[in-house]
Amino acid sequence: MDVLIRRLVHVLAILGTLYHLYLVVHPHTPLASLRISVLDLTQVQRATHVCLVALLGYWVCVYRLKSRSFWGALPLLVMTGLLTFEFLRLDVPLYMKALACGVWALTMLSVTIPSAGKIANVLCGLLSLFPFLYLVSTYEKLIYRAIMPEPWDLMMSLSEILLVLGVIFRLSGPIMPTLVMIFVLYNIYGHHIPGVFSNPGFSVDMLLGKLYCETEAGIFGSITGVSLKYLIYFTTLGAVVTQMGFGKIIANIALLLVGRSPASPGRASSVMAVLMGMFSGSGAADTQFVATLTKPLYDKVGYNRLVAAGIIATVGSIAYITPPVMGSISFIMVELLSIPYSMIIVMATGPMLLYLAGIMFYNELYVLREGLPHLQVATTTTWAYFRRYSYIFVPILFIIALIYRGMSINLTVSIAIGLFLLFAYADRAVRPPVAKVWEALEEGLVSLLPIASAVIAANMIMSMMVLSGLASKFSIVMLKISGSSMLVATLFTGVFSLILGMGVPPIATYVLTSALTAPTIQKLAIMTGIPEGPALLATHMFLFYFAVLAEVTPPVALSAYAASAVMGTDPIKTGVFAARVALPKYFIGLTFILSFSGTALLIVPITETLSGFEAFRMIALRYLASVGAVVFLNVGVVGYLFRRLSQVERWITGVCGLLLFYPHFGLNAALGAVALVVAVNAWITRRKGQPAG
Repeated sequence: MDVLIRRLVHVLAILGTLYHLYLVVHPHTPLASLRISVLDLTQVQRATHVCLVALLGYWVCVYRLKSRSFWGALPLLVMTGLLTFEFLRLDVPLYMKALACGVWALTMLSVTIPSAGKIANVLCGLLSLFPFLYLVSTYEKLIYRAIMPEPWDLMMSLSEILLVLGVIFRLSGPIMPTLVMIFVLYNIYGHHIPGVFSNPGFSVDMLLGKLYCETEAGIFGSITGVSLKYLIYFTTLGAVVTQMGFGKIIANIALLLVGRSPASPGRASSVMAVLMGMFSGSGAADTQFVATLTKPLYDKVGYNRLVAAGIIATVGSIAYITPPVMGSISFIMVELLSIPYSMIIVMATGPMLLYLAGIMFYNELYVLREGLPHLQVATTTTWAYFRRYSYIFVPILFIIALIYRGMSINLTVSIAIGLFLLFAYADRAVRPPVAKVWEALEEGLVSLLPIASAVIAANMIMSMMVLSGLASKFSIVMLKISGSSMLVATLFTGVFSLILGMGVPPIATYVLTSALTAPTIQKLAIMTGIPEGPALLATHMFLFYFAVLAEVTPPVALSAYAASAVMGTDPIKTGVFAARVALPKYFIGLTFILSFSGTALLIVPITETLSGFEAFRMIALRYLASVGAVVFLNVGVVGYLFRRLSQVERWITGVCGLLLFYPHFGLNAALGAVALVVAVNAWITRRKGQPAG
């Protein structure tokens, strides 16, 4: 059975990727005049996408079966059982009630019985076709029945919800689907909750109708549309780059650019992560790629294994914020804020470069402190090699140029995919077998499955929060907790975001925090003097960066786990070292929300409000202070600047670096002067050969 399912997944994944690629050109073909629902209608396109995710997700789990803990599954089992019980209380035919129990048993109960896992996954994959086919056949009437759904609407809605939650559980574990069910049950039983968080409680039939029948809510809402409109194209682009063999070329170019100094392994990791981040937008995948290629380099130079793993995990997460291909959060922002993607690219670039600088400064200072030897590696890579393969950057430049000219992202990336395929087969030295094209098309959709399922879950959560009015209630409580203090509110939100990130992917963290805390943060930002437009942009970029930070924050950090798996280190300790390397990033994320001058790191809020020299001056001063903050904070963490520093010197430089992040020119100038005095003293004592105390 495994072999048959594996072949079916191969064929269906290829067809699914081709379907999404065809959607880009469809409006310009003769078929556009026929009005085919799966090609022309937003609701049906999203339903097709969800069906592919569910079908392939279940069937992939047949031969990549992950054992799940019974105790981890128990809360989800109970909560979906409660939803099924509420369905049984509705006025629907008895056979539908029996069907509902059967779907619940296959999707949820089967995970507690290992022997039934494979056959249940096969059947669940087939079952996922029925809600899709029902929607395709009734979509014209279905949307008008959202408030008063018919029995079969209710049956298909419950089935779709259980099937989606079941596939998320199998792909990503119990936390995300459990979170969805908490919000669903909150809408059903909210009237039993006392105090500000009480809600009237909604009928089950209305909830089921909204989750399945409405276009811009529930399962098929605009956030799900992000996976359909953007993410599938970027995962396919990353798969094509990998399968065509360009990953090795990128690694060789990175090694060429960094030389053979003792710091070369860390430099190579940083360059590789940025270059691959331009194509992938996946932190864990980027980390895995970098770790596999650079582990021998770290071993040759003699890095502490935990330091090496920490650097790799930290640079891996940079894929989420590296233009032009960033993580899925950036596309959610496009939809929620209705702003051009090019604007997000500009806002992300500066903080990304500061984050990269922080990693590289940490690496350089660590190598100097430890006195590591030069890298000895035999390689034939030369600058002629760089010139020979420099064409691989053409598609990226192409993406950036067309995005700024206003072309749609899916069309731009689809053309870039075509360029990579063209270059691969035009270059005889690269030319892979044709089978690699099919593998790339399969991987493009299969690698999307965990991300897409999380996106669908995030859409369901957002819909439930909007329906219950939870966001406004949370804002009231948050204002009381913070006492209208911007600093307290941002620290509270940052910690809340990091805690959420321990259990859910960055996209879900961003969706939750943007819905629950963004209104309050934006309101407080305006009260501190930030204009309304810049306050909105700065608030969401702040939430964006803290959502990504969960990738490297222990105890649960996906990039740290990916790095530790390759480097052979403890995941928790790797996460601790990754957090140390990433320390400046925690404060970069706070900087651009504390004051109007802090938004200068994002550039766009300043250029949209000010003009000419005044805008340039504010941006330049903010970046000057931020670079100093990054340098001196790392000096304090590593304990080296020209020589080993004493504990007092480390504390002085570390605290100065920390406070330099606070956007206040007078304070920044004074702290910069103090840190420079310590630096000059370290340089003078080194010249005199005096030890540091």
